[in-house]
Amino acid sequence: MKSAQPIGIFDSGVGGTSIWKEIHQLMPMENTIYLADSKFAPYGNKPREDIVRLSIKNTEKLIDMGAKIIVVACNTATTNAISILRANYDLPFVGIEPAIKPAALKSKTGRIGILATRGTLSSALFSQTSEAFASDIKVVEVVGEGLVPLIENGQLDSSELHTLLIKYLDQMIEAKIDYLVLGCSHYPYLIPKLREMLPKNVTIIDSGAAVARQTKNLLQKHNLLNTETSTPSLEFYSNSETTILKSLLGDHSEITVDRLDF
Repeated sequence: MKSAQPIGIFDSGVGGTSIWKEIHQLMPMENTIYLADSKFAPYGNKPREDIVRLSIKNTEKLIDMGAKIIVVACNTATTNAISILRANYDLPFVGIEPAIKPAALKSKTGRIGILATRGTLSSALFSQTSEAFASDIKVVEVVGEGLVPLIENGQLDSSELHTLLIKYLDQMIEAKIDYLVLGCSHYPYLIPKLREMLPKNVTIIDSGAAVARQTKNLLQKHNLLNTETSTPSLEFYSNSETTILKSLLGDHSEITVDRLDF
């Protein structure tokens, strides 16, 4: 039965597990397959043609594994490749892009910050979204250079990460932002540190919950919601070391984590 087939999710590495957690919380009976393309992370500093090629590779692997829908749990891959994926593959796709719209609409100071990868901030889709929703407010764009590799290596408490965050947040604090938009699926793992470092009036926004809701909406639209009540299959694969992936997922008996070449 097609509805029992898994939701396929891919990211440049372990960061998209922040999206998976939202999807699993909203739809706990859905089977899922997650691909962490950590061997080729980060995507954010790669040329667009490389990002498209890697996104196609991951998509075709998930289709081979029976995915009924694919969530591109990577801002850089979404903003650079999702239109090509939608044009070439006959199944629904859900993307993730920085939540500029809610931040722009809710900002009281008229100043918002966006922490994202170079690949996201330089994309045409990001530019279109900014023009549509944030043309009349000040947007402080900061490239989070070096953050993804540190998160991929499990260095969330490192002095190097702390130093980078101070550097990136200083200009946003100086500009008196009241919303910080996280433009990379790795960055939600930084929220505890960001809350410590930012003024109390700054609200942090990530796209995880919205992506989960959109995934559910599309499954309903295509009559693909899983109606089986057996324990779901939750499979995670990395083409690199699996230690950090396992640590971010926690100890759940229903989750399997394996290494896979793709």
